[in-house]
Amino acid sequence: MYRLSLILGLLLVNSFFVNAQNITGQQLLEKAIAYHDPNGNWDAFKGTLHVTMTTPDASKRDSKIQINLPEQFFAVEAKRGEDTTTYTIKKDKCTIAFNGNENLSEAVLKEKKLSCERANLYKNYYTYLYGLPMKLKDNGTIIHDKVEKRTFKGKEYLVLKATYEEGVGKDTWYFYFNPKTYAMEVYQFFKATKDSGEYILLSEEEIINEIKMPKVRAWYYNKDDKYLGTDTLSKK
Repeated sequence: MYRLSLILGLLLVNSFFVNAQNITGQQLLEKAIAYHDPNGNWDAFKGTLHVTMTTPDASKRDSKIQINLPEQFFAVEAKRGEDTTTYTIKKDKCTIAFNGNENLSEAVLKEKKLSCERANLYKNYYTYLYGLPMKLKDNGTIIHDKVEKRTFKGKEYLVLKATYEEGVGKDTWYFYFNPKTYAMEVYQFFKATKDSGEYILLSEEEIINEIKMPKVRAWYYNKDDKYLGTDTLSKK
C-alpha cells in the first residue's frame, strides 16, 4: 500500500512538472482568463465594487468604486472615520470632492493630499487589480514564454512572469495559478532594488458581472513577510 501511494505521488509530481514544461505563458494566461472571465465580460465592464481596507495601524477605509470601461468613467468614494473623499474621472475630466464639497481651496487640497494625479492612481490601481488576469492582455505588457512551477506557502503553482515596455511600467510581476483550475491565487511584484516589492495572497471569490474576482487580498512585504493590510471585496 505504501509503495502504491509513493508511485501515485511521484506520478502527480511528474504530471505537474510536465504541465509546467509544456504550457507557454500565453497559453497559461488564456486558461486563467477562461476561468476568471469565461464570457469575456471585462472589456465592457460596468459595475460597482465595494472594498473595505484594513491595516494594522489605521482605521478601516470603505470604498465604493464605480467602473464603466466603455464610457471611460471611474469614480471612488472613500470613507475613513468622519471624512469622505470622492474622485471622479470621465474621459479626461477629473473632479474632486471632500465631505461633499467640490469648491476646495489650494490649502485644503494640499493638506488632504488631494489631486487629479492621485485620482488617476486610484483609477489605475483598481482597474488593474480587479481586472486581473484580463489586464495582462493590455498593450505594453510583456508575457514571458517560460512558465515555472513553484511551491509557495506550501502549495504548488504554475507561475507566469510579466514585465512591461518602457513608459508602461518598471516592476516585474509574477502571477501564481492553481495548476488544476487555473485560478489566480497569488501575485507578487519586485522593483529594481534588492528585497523590494510585495506579495498578495488571494482567497475566496466574489462573482461580479459573471467575472470571478478574488474577494480577499492580503498584502505582505517580500523582504520580511511583514503584513501590510487586507482588501475585502463585496457586492453590498
